[in-house]
Amino acid sequence: MRTMTKVGLFGIGLDTYWPQFEGLLNNLEGYQRQIKNRMGGFGVDVVDAGVVDNPVKAREAADYLKSEDVEIVFLYVSTYALSSTVLPVAQKVKVPIVLLNLQPVAQLDYEAFNQLGDRGKMTGVWLEHCQACSVPEIASVFNRSGIPYDVVTGYLQDDDAWADIKAWTEAATVAAAMRNNRLGILGHFYNGMLDVYTDITKQSAVFGTHIELLEMCELKRYRDEIKESEVVAKIEEFNSTFEVSPECERAELERAARTSVALDKLIEAHNLGAMAYYYEGEPGNDYEHIVTSVIAGNTLLTGKDIPVAGECEVKNAQAMKIMAEFGAGGSFSEFYLMDFTDDVVYLGHDGPAHFAISEERVKLVPLSVYHGKPGKGLSIQMNVKQGPVTLLSVVEGKDGIFLLVAEGESVAGPILQIGNTNSRYKFALSAKEFMNQWSKQGPAHHCAIGVGHIANKIEKLGRILKIDVIKIG
Repeated sequence: MRTMTKVGLFGIGLDTYWPQFEGLLNNLEGYQRQIKNRMGGFGVDVVDAGVVDNPVKAREAADYLKSEDVEIVFLYVSTYALSSTVLPVAQKVKVPIVLLNLQPVAQLDYEAFNQLGDRGKMTGVWLEHCQACSVPEIASVFNRSGIPYDVVTGYLQDDDAWADIKAWTEAATVAAAMRNNRLGILGHFYNGMLDVYTDITKQSAVFGTHIELLEMCELKRYRDEIKESEVVAKIEEFNSTFEVSPECERAELERAARTSVALDKLIEAHNLGAMAYYYEGEPGNDYEHIVTSVIAGNTLLTGKDIPVAGECEVKNAQAMKIMAEFGAGGSFSEFYLMDFTDDVVYLGHDGPAHFAISEERVKLVPLSVYHGKPGKGLSIQMNVKQGPVTLLSVVEGKDGIFLLVAEGESVAGPILQIGNTNSRYKFALSAKEFMNQWSKQGPAHHCAIGVGHIANKIEKLGRILKIDVIKIG
């Protein structure tokens, strides 16, 4: 069972104000409770360190947030506060910090304010609304101290600000999920596909992912031990999940079902949340028999947010997992075709797909040949839901790992009925310019496609992971 991600929250103020302005602290604490409650509705565990108004409380808050092992800290600038009450917290917790510059209201009622008559009361009300005063001071100190941060500016009922805050909580949750994920590598890279080769130590260093090297003989053992009742149950799952073509021979369905059950057992045995695979084997041997029957089972796993990337594309398994954890799906893709008349780009792939983001019910169809790979067997025919999509590639450049992202639309039109996933995509850039700009960033030829526009969330994830995010378009 995955535990809720812990996010930290603390407010700041100046203890000199409290005896000077009656009710000010009480009101500010009330606003902080509103923030905590709304943030808690995003499915995270909010660890509230209260209002920090002097350096002693700053140390106490830092110790508390550190002990709770929070993924990210939201700093509510409730009124003017000294930066000396902020720096100790940031230095201790060593996690990303987001400054919440949230006024109580969008606009002060100036007429009512100026009619208060008492300049002391008026100053107290002003201090209740002067969140912006401390933001440059804190930014200055963070910049000079080399502390990464971001700022959300708005007011308490500002939907845009809250969408930004929610995106930060989601990015923190995905970062935690990637760190706790276990990714299996079954087989080896597609021989000669140099862009796919990856440094798995760097993958673990950047994402925190544990990488487990798997053996084909273990998968074969699970497959050899399967009961017929398990095969029957898996075929029923095929029929309930896919539109199974009448062309699919019973023997091929049973072969794919047996392998699918074995894959489930392999995933469970190693507690995997993602996998990359490729294998060929000598013609006619047991391992070739297995690897030519994995597509249906790997599609079931991918649709359950345990993404499986073919051709042993570890980087793309990571990209698919990121998309899955954001709730966007994440289907294995590569560039298929360009339509210069309609100004669209086709992307798709053979092998497993994310059935939950399909426009129509996914078809399970037979293929007489797996292009570029050994054997024949069952495959997936689907196209991604029409509407907004995001492309993501985990790129290993000469200076390290970065994320490459683009937003576009999955659009209607003819697709290739070749027993593969493929869809038509339109971007803000022309198809020519998009292709040029994307390719020149040096990604592998694979990418993950998810539904919705989530580049802003991926950019926040990059900030948390301390890696660059490059957006095309």
